[in-house]
Parts: sequence; structure tokens; C-alpha cells
Amino acid sequence: MTESYLIDFMYILLFMTGGCVVIFVPFLISYFLRPKIIEYKRSFQPYECGVDPFNQMWDYRFGISYYLYALIFLAFDVDVLYLFPVATVYNTDIVSATRGISEFFIFVGILSLAIIYAWAKGVFKWERKIVK
Repeated sequence: MTESYLIDFMYILLFMTGGCVVIFVPFLISYFLRPKIIEYKRSFQPYECGVDPFNQMWDYRFGISYYLYALIFLAFDVDVLYLFPVATVYNTDIVSATRGISEFFIFVGILSLAIIYAWAKGVFKWERKIVK
């Protein structure tokens, strides 16, 4: 009985070691592969995209559409994760196929209503702003 506990703890130790390796190996790889000498003064700027920064970042305001898109994406991304457990339960005797499929369609229907509501409110319309 104690041997089974030791084996279980070995599995936990193995997974924790694997997790630490997955975390720290990319840092080590990037440390050894990065350039050692920085040649350009522009590299010290906080945002490198090829465009010279102007003003201060807190002077620039993003439109609310970006945030609404992000929230809608996050909501649907998390909701789709609930579909995977439903799909795996179909092979068991816990849920009948008719009940599982009907609940699946109800869930997807509610998600579709949320998209239709956002579309009716005009969330998906981009207003073009011309900056002078």
C-alpha cells in the first residue's frame, strides 16, 4: 500500500519537474540565442514596430469596439470549452443521445442569440475615423 503512494508521488514529482522544464527551457534558449550586442539606439524604445513613437501613450484612446470584440471573443472562446465535455459524455450511459444532442443545440442556440443581439446592437460595425 505504501508503494502505491510512493508511485503516485513519483508521478506528481515527474509532472512538476516536466512543468518546470517547460517553463524555464524557453528562457534559457532565448538567453543563449539572443544577440549579445545591441547595435541600434532604437532598440531601447519600449515599442518597436518600425514607426517612431509620438506623444505619450496615455494621450491616445482606443475605440470601444476593440474592447467589445475582445470581450465577445473571450466569452465565446470559454463557452466553446463547455462543448468538449458534452461531446465526451455521448459515449457513456450517463446521458442519452437524444438528451445530449438537444442540450447541445440549446446551448449553441443561446450562443447564437448572443451573436444576433450583438449584431443588432451594432457591435460589429466599424466606424472609420480619419486622423489628421
